[in-house]
Amino acid sequence: MTGETRRIDRVAVIGLGLLGGSLGLAVAQFAPDIATTGFDSDPAVRERARQRGLVDQVCDSAAEAVENADLVILCVPVGAMGAAAREIAGALPPSAIVSDVGSSKQSVMHDLAAALPGHVVIPAHPVAGTEESGPDAGFARLFAGRWCILTPPEGTDEAALAALSRFWERLGSRVDIMDAGHHDLVLAVTSHIPHLIAYTIVGTASDLEGVTRGEVIKYSAGGFRDFTRIAASDPTMWRDVFINNRAAVLEMLGRFTEDLTALQRAIRSGDGDTLFDLFTRTRAIRRSIIEEGQDDAAPDFGRGH
Repeated sequence: MTGETRRIDRVAVIGLGLLGGSLGLAVAQFAPDIATTGFDSDPAVRERARQRGLVDQVCDSAAEAVENADLVILCVPVGAMGAAAREIAGALPPSAIVSDVGSSKQSVMHDLAAALPGHVVIPAHPVAGTEESGPDAGFARLFAGRWCILTPPEGTDEAALAALSRFWERLGSRVDIMDAGHHDLVLAVTSHIPHLIAYTIVGTASDLEGVTRGEVIKYSAGGFRDFTRIAASDPTMWRDVFINNRAAVLEMLGRFTEDLTALQRAIRSGDGDTLFDLFTRTRAIRRSIIEEGQDDAAPDFGRGH
């Protein structure tokens, strides 16, 4: 269908947690002409999804959810993508586009291509989320103003790629297209390593809790408090991200370790100029993020008082 216009009238969402639930709600608010079906492997999540109206129809099997879909979006941990794809393979319409919302893309591309040969597979990563998870965490504006990165494999149908781009733009996202390997390196720096650092520092503080008689928690300053927010993210999702994006994470972790060693050396030697130059440069990065519209310039990170 290259060169033709493809319509997306029916979307199936597999996995109805934060991202899947937000997808269904966003479609209802911003693209109400699109019909949605959904499935989650947890019966309790399916029931809560029905109560909240996360999608138009909550199905009792993944196969039922996808049988008439123009677009299927897998909203499961990256380690479960292959199994989820195999579950829908027999019921998937030949013309359906299959995508996902995972934070690593090379492993997802491999797993989906292996499970769904002959189908149009376009991995995607909406760079949006919160530390909350589950069907009660979703909200319609999660993707508004955020980037959604598409990582189409070589030779992807142009009409399908254009249709998927339009779909995410209708939900308020800014769409970018990137090679899967490059995506994994970029996100290792901007997302995966920061989460790893947060998990580590909060774990270290937890280990010190007995030594400090509870003062780590009691006197948590802004920096540690914000680390705990990141470290509260879904453990299953992040376990799978680090395992499936290990090459990029380890490469960037090596770079970070070198920089940390240099910072340690500057502190030990009292090299104030090096410290000041680094802190000045990183402050400018913060301003750039705000100018890009990816965070709030309000004092105290926009927290109410």
